[in-house]
Amino acid sequence: MSQKGAGVDLDKSLGYLLKEASSALRVAMEEVLRPLGMSVTHYSCLELLAQRPGLSNSELARGAFVTRQSMNVLLQTLERDGYVTRPAAAPVGKALPARLTPRGRRSLEKATVAVRSVEVRMLSGMTGAEQSRAFRILQSMTDSLRAGDDDTLPDPRRGPRSS
Repeated sequence: MSQKGAGVDLDKSLGYLLKEASSALRVAMEEVLRPLGMSVTHYSCLELLAQRPGLSNSELARGAFVTRQSMNVLLQTLERDGYVTRPAAAPVGKALPARLTPRGRRSLEKATVAVRSVEVRMLSGMTGAEQSRAFRILQSMTDSLRAGDDDTLPDPRRGPRSS
C-alpha cells in the first residue's frame, strides 16, 4: 500500500488500527446511546460525574476528550434538563463543580447497560487472558506516549491532581 520510503503502510500501522478501532467503538456506542437521547460525550460526562462528583467544566472536558467550550454547552444543557446541578456561584475560584441529580443517575444506569453491551461485543472474540493482556498493552502504550507530555496535565481517568 505504501510506496518505498514514503508514508506509513496503513496495513501494518498499529496507530492506524487503534484509530480504526476507536472509531468503530464510538460508532457502536453512539448507536446504542442514541435511542436513550445521549451522545458518547453526554454519557462520558455523566459517568465521570458519577465516579468523581464535583468535577469542574475543565476537568470534565479533559476526561471526555472535548474542548472546554463544548463541555460548557453540554453542562448547560444537562443542567437545564435536570441531569446535573451546579452552584450559582463558585465556592472557590471560578470553577462550578457539577453533580449528578437523581434523574442523571437513572439516565446513566440505562446508558451504562447499553455501553457495557458494546464492550462485551467488542471483546467477545477474546479470552479473559487475552483481554487482560490487551489492557496491559494499551495501558503501556498510553503511558509511553504520556511520558513525553507536560507533567502538569492530569490523567483524566484518575481525576484532578492534588498539589
